[in-house]
Amino acid sequence: MAPAEVEEMRQMTVIPRDSHNISRKDISKNALKVLCRLNKAGFEAYLVGGGVRDLLLGKKPKDFDVTTNATPDQMRKLFRNCRLVGRRFRLAHVMFGPEIIEVATFRSHHEAEQPVADDSNSSQRGQHGMLLHDNIFGSIEDDTQRRDLTINSLYYSVADFTVRDYVGGLNDLQQGVIRMIGDPETRYREDPVRMLRVVRFAAKLDMSIAPETGEPLPRLAILLNDIPPARLFEETLKQLQAGYAHHTYLKLREYQLFQPLFPIITRYFTEQGDSNMEKIILQVLKNTDNRIHNQMRVNPAFLFAAMFWYPQLEAAQKIAQESRLVYYDAFALSMNDVLDEACRSLAIPKRITTLVRDIWQLQLRLSRRDGKRAWKLMEHPKFRAAYDLLALRAEVENNHELQRLTTWWGEFQVSAPPQQKTMLNTLGDDPVPRLRTRRPRKRVPGGQRRDHSNDA
Repeated sequence: MAPAEVEEMRQMTVIPRDSHNISRKDISKNALKVLCRLNKAGFEAYLVGGGVRDLLLGKKPKDFDVTTNATPDQMRKLFRNCRLVGRRFRLAHVMFGPEIIEVATFRSHHEAEQPVADDSNSSQRGQHGMLLHDNIFGSIEDDTQRRDLTINSLYYSVADFTVRDYVGGLNDLQQGVIRMIGDPETRYREDPVRMLRVVRFAAKLDMSIAPETGEPLPRLAILLNDIPPARLFEETLKQLQAGYAHHTYLKLREYQLFQPLFPIITRYFTEQGDSNMEKIILQVLKNTDNRIHNQMRVNPAFLFAAMFWYPQLEAAQKIAQESRLVYYDAFALSMNDVLDEACRSLAIPKRITTLVRDIWQLQLRLSRRDGKRAWKLMEHPKFRAAYDLLALRAEVENNHELQRLTTWWGEFQVSAPPQQKTMLNTLGDDPVPRLRTRRPRKRVPGGQRRDHSNDA
């Protein structure tokens, strides 16, 4: 154990019940059951992590995590409603209907070079120091050093109602500082996703990032390319759907962590930050935050449709200019290209990319309202999302034709059928906003043309 770590442990502080604001009535009854049963069986057990942090901040925790010196196998014997999960970190999930109490065994330090083994109490590192497997068990003192942030390394005991602080987390919480435990660069190399967590918590809690914690972030951002795209997608959803997406986005850009997640979007950033793409990203993130704070549902498909709209639009125009394809075929191809590249960084599920395609394709149809088309469009499951994207485009582009079209659709949706019929009959010769002038179809010599049967 490093001397610096030993010194940190000597500063352990025990905060008695009368000096903190955590009350058992604010803790999940099921979490209390787990803690009490572990204590009764002779094990150490503590509430830890975000639950303790939020309680100290006077907030309602979203979930409650427990840490103990009981091993996963001992947990399974003690709780019939327990199942073990995870390979990288072995965890016990104690099931209480819809509520899951996650229990982790105290983790210990590991050597830089650890032989690969099948033993459950082992660790393994990857090429850049990334922890591939980390199941070495230890004491609570060891466990504090294995956690990521000081503010998440506070332990609450139901045995004596105290809070234990081994790394100065309470002071950082009071000062509003996000600080990595241990050497930040080493910790980031162990798990590069910790860099995203630093930014996420800084945005969520409106705290500053300690200089030594923030300094390595731009240099090590490239390590995120080693993370499986599926894990990055889940982490990105946490970043964008927690109610602090706008602030998180600005932090990600500040520390150059946005590029590994959204390389396509990053290519279109401007020095002034005033492109239509950058404007729509800022606006859709603000709107998303407002919806979440108002307990309204958010759809990640709409979020991605707005964020990738302008790169997709530019790709469509480029394909149309460089090929002999009509614009609508080029548009279909560009959807494939942009989403395929996006999925190489973030494993966006097909159920979401399918909805993104629907929202994009409807942008081409919203200006065509004659006959029965308007009514048919309103029956489309993603019509409302497509309309919302149209309204965003009109706002950021300050395009009068798009604004007029948005106003028309807004009135049409809330009008009675007779009024809708009148609106359709009086469309007249209003200018029709188009994404691009349609080019005449050109025949390819030999009668051959590219097959697009699977593009749309």
